[in-house]
Amino acid sequence: MIYDQHSIQAFREATLNKFPENKKFFTKLKTKKAKALDEAFHALHEAVFEQTDCLACANCCKTTSPIFTDNDIERIAKHLKMRPVQLIERYLHLDDEQDYVLNASPCAFLGADNYCSIYEVRPKACREYPHTDRKNMAGILKLTLENTKVCPAVFAIVEQLKQQMP
Repeated sequence: MIYDQHSIQAFREATLNKFPENKKFFTKLKTKKAKALDEAFHALHEAVFEQTDCLACANCCKTTSPIFTDNDIERIAKHLKMRPVQLIERYLHLDDEQDYVLNASPCAFLGADNYCSIYEVRPKACREYPHTDRKNMAGILKLTLENTKVCPAVFAIVEQLKQQMP
């Protein structure tokens, strides 16, 4: 899928309109067997991401912040040839859960071309996003529901899942 500003705006409207329906659907998903839920999500993840160009969208990088672990901070600081404390002072702050997150959106490392300037050393949360191929999807349903508002691919996966698991 190719995304431009118009299609991202249409996505935002669609996901907000569908959010109550999706929330109700996710409540039903809690009753599904974990293995069946994982298999359904993983198959749809593969199918949707075969047709998705994340670089054309980058909505996740433009609107949310990953959590930066201590290991992420060390690795990124080394890559940028700065001390970890300098990275924190310049780009990060502690959120309410005492996790390091970005000071602002869009991500300071996101270029105008939607490429990440620290891609090789990006945070673990970025490497794993949007988490729809993880084991034990039942354990992250709340996060996945929230990600339907950020990632068009997650939204597409959920829309297809609703057809498969009514």
